[in-house]
Amino acid sequence: MSQEIFVVAYEGDDDSGSLLDYAIARAKKEDAALHIVHVLEWSPYSFLTPQEVEERHARRKDELSRAKAVIIDPAVAKAAEAGLTADGEIRYGQVVELIADIATKKAAAMIFVGRSGSNSISARVFGSVPLGLAQIAPVPTVIVP
Repeated sequence: MSQEIFVVAYEGDDDSGSLLDYAIARAKKEDAALHIVHVLEWSPYSFLTPQEVEERHARRKDELSRAKAVIIDPAVAKAAEAGLTADGEIRYGQVVELIADIATKKAAAMIFVGRSGSNSISARVFGSVPLGLAQIAPVPTVIVP
């Protein structure tokens, strides 16, 4: 029997600390592995000049490198220190769709996501990441306060 995988939609900020702690605790109880995902939202612009595209590509590489060093690597190390098997990835795109897709491809047993603290009009009209995942996720989604 293979080890279950829990996908963690991780923002890496102080509010996400309780998310990671909770996911680690649940994974330890259930002998599951963690796949920690940080999504950088990135929208394509078709009207950029070649120079702007090149500059944007360079910024993207810098963002990926920084996110790996500041968000993913410390989170994976924390999970490993707790005795878990863990890995991580950084992706560009729409958070809800990517997390659901990753959970499907990884055959994840569960998704963990932090509760959105946003009370903005756009969050109420268009929905938040936790609400979106609860609606389209292929597996149970745990929303951690």
